[in-house]
Amino acid sequence: MSESSLPRVPNGLARRLFLKKHGLCSPPKGSGKGDDLSGVIDQLGFVQVDSINTVARAHHMILAARRPAYREKNLKQHLERDRLLFEHWTHDASVVPTKFFPHWKLRFERDRNKLIGRWRNWRRDGFEQKFEDILKRVSDHGPVTSASVGEDEKRSSGGWWDWHPSKTALEFLWRTGELSVCHRSGFQKAYDLTERVIPDKHLSVSHDTEKTIDWAARSALQRLGFATSGEIAAFWDLITPEEAKTWCNAELERGNLAEVEIECVDGKLRKSLVFPESLGTLEHLPEAPSRVRVLSPFDPALRDRKRAERLFGFDYRIEIFVPEAKRKYGYYVFPVLEGERLIGRIDMKALRKEERLQVRAFWPEKGVRMSKGRLDRLSSELTRMTRFAGCSDLAFDKDWLRAN
Repeated sequence: MSESSLPRVPNGLARRLFLKKHGLCSPPKGSGKGDDLSGVIDQLGFVQVDSINTVARAHHMILAARRPAYREKNLKQHLERDRLLFEHWTHDASVVPTKFFPHWKLRFERDRNKLIGRWRNWRRDGFEQKFEDILKRVSDHGPVTSASVGEDEKRSSGGWWDWHPSKTALEFLWRTGELSVCHRSGFQKAYDLTERVIPDKHLSVSHDTEKTIDWAARSALQRLGFATSGEIAAFWDLITPEEAKTWCNAELERGNLAEVEIECVDGKLRKSLVFPESLGTLEHLPEAPSRVRVLSPFDPALRDRKRAERLFGFDYRIEIFVPEAKRKYGYYVFPVLEGERLIGRIDMKALRKEERLQVRAFWPEKGVRMSKGRLDRLSSELTRMTRFAGCSDLAFDKDWLRAN
């Protein structure tokens, strides 16, 4: 069999391109607010929202990894005052630039058709009968939370599978675009009519399905650097794998995409698609700074666990739902990036009453030597994380530095 004639992208350059697209290949400087913060989120496309607050919530850690000057109030201003962002679903709950809102109308339509039947089976009976009452209540009296609706309905301490009918209706109306998240109190969502939350210049715009498919596929590849059609579809989770594949084939035929072979860390080759103009810039990409950064488990660069394993040899699985006795590392362990290499994972927790960031353990990846320089860079990052978590002291468990 003859060797492939496709351009080959070495693993090191593939990593560099991927990290550049994710804002992790340049010095982490900038104000982390205003237009600078908007630029970071626009580059990423979205920032996943998560409730776990071991050190700081995922969305805040994602932004702080790229802008150490970032503070939590800066995101709140974009979301709740300036309405530059809205909260909805990509692959999971995320904050997304509001200028992309018109493309979410396709999701609203598709979720309406998909969820109605599924939630009839999964959720409590009668949630559909609550739609009119909830919409009227919000219209007449303003934002509501899941705790302030269905006061006379049976409550449960169970998870999403045991919502009361009014909470189910509230979530359905949000997922299908009639309500929007207007703010959060603590971490509880408050919902208002969408026309009161989304500025009219975005609310009034609509796109046909073909335009949204083109936007979703094109913008995904721009943010991934290289991808298969399946990875393109999964990025926003707005379009189907079949729609993404059809788009890729059409763009290939037009000469707007090129096929390449991406070298994985184990030497295997993976056929992917790129914009042709990307190929000429690969050799000129600057190296990432050697700085150490603690990443959120939900960082966009790690969202696709399989891609992280192929590119970096980093096998990461979150162990929140693993019984403690069976955990390999810990409940909520943070990946650690140094330059263009994932060098380990760290278990730490902000003990806020004691104002202390407690480091329980750090596991270097195989082959990573913890030299004095590397330990110093890790220590500098942990000092930054201590301040970011609102703590004044940094402490380490005995034997915190584990063998690899």
